[in-house]
Amino acid sequence: MSIRYAFDELLSAELYVDAVYEGGSDTNMRAEPLRKVFPKLGTSGGFRKVNRTDGSGKPAYVVLYTSMEELEWPDYLDEETGVFRYYGDNRLPGRGILDTKLRGNALLEDVFTKLHTLSNLEDIPPFFVFKKTGRGRDVQFLGLAAPGNPRISPDKDLVAFWRTMKEYRFQNYEAYFTILDTKNGAISRKWLQALIEDHENSLQYAPTVWKEFIAYGRDGIDALKAKKILDIPTRYDQLQSDEEGTRCLDAIRSQYKTDPFGFERCAIDLVSKMDNRFVAFDLTRPWRDGGRDALGYYAIGSGGKANRPLRIDCALEAKCYGIKNSVGVRQMSRLISRIRYRQFGIMVTTSYVDSQAYKEVVEDGHPILIVTASDIGTILRNNAITSENISSWLSSLHQY
Repeated sequence: MSIRYAFDELLSAELYVDAVYEGGSDTNMRAEPLRKVFPKLGTSGGFRKVNRTDGSGKPAYVVLYTSMEELEWPDYLDEETGVFRYYGDNRLPGRGILDTKLRGNALLEDVFTKLHTLSNLEDIPPFFVFKKTGRGRDVQFLGLAAPGNPRISPDKDLVAFWRTMKEYRFQNYEAYFTILDTKNGAISRKWLQALIEDHENSLQYAPTVWKEFIAYGRDGIDALKAKKILDIPTRYDQLQSDEEGTRCLDAIRSQYKTDPFGFERCAIDLVSKMDNRFVAFDLTRPWRDGGRDALGYYAIGSGGKANRPLRIDCALEAKCYGIKNSVGVRQMSRLISRIRYRQFGIMVTTSYVDSQAYKEVVEDGHPILIVTASDIGTILRNNAITSENISSWLSSLHQY
């Protein structure tokens, strides 16, 4: 169980990773919990900045707030790597990428410039990340974040991209942070106060991991990594992807919107690109399909030439669905029923598997490999397939 703080305890509440901070009972903004945890904070928006009192106009610290529910802007925390993806605040057409009300994108640009040039790192504010819990105004603290990540190159950790809304184009930022490992310790309230009122001397109250970041930049980042215990992924987890992945998935859905059987070849190639030990798939005829789209095998070799590889038969089913349609119990049961002894199944979908179907696979121990939209985005990225060349790749699948 995570730590919970009632609304009337928030003025003195400590900041612990995964702790929940309860909202009040009022129906207006007086029930907003973050304003009580950080008394000088604003009450709305994703970027909530508090400035220093020294007249410099520089930020003391920043709270990043996310619902983790907007598929159009899929903020995402990978708990196993500590990487946190966050989208900027230019989410409507009609203005430049930096001309936002809360100046969140301008802040991102300034912070990442300092990070990339290793200049004035001490002026990079700490970022405190909170997400909506889904219960009233309650929020959960995801951790102390620093911009960038040692495994993400500087040309990829802050990327401007284009979106279209009602035939109008506009730009926004996709930014990557790292949740830092504060070693189960609480964030000192003395540090929060000093960041505002005595910034030059504030580092003495900071967590060690923040001191390392200020000293060494990206090379000083120590991520909070938490290996996952197997559970049922949410719809959001199965659908989320970065901006480039989203564009590619949209292209695939558009390509096979009127040709669902054509997606079978695409699914086979995706699985082969995911792991090149998937080989020799043969498509079944559409009119005899019965839910099984292809048969192949997974080859495990010793690495030498003398001994034959072990070949494990597998059956693949492909479903090209939009994000509002899921693979349900009926579709999954059909694949399960057709798996023979010593075979396993692969379900590939451009959408997601609903919770009941997923739960039955996990709890009953069915040998099914599930590949959903988020996985497809990763496979494409790992194979250098982008929105610029995906049409050529899709066309190449049907040239024979």
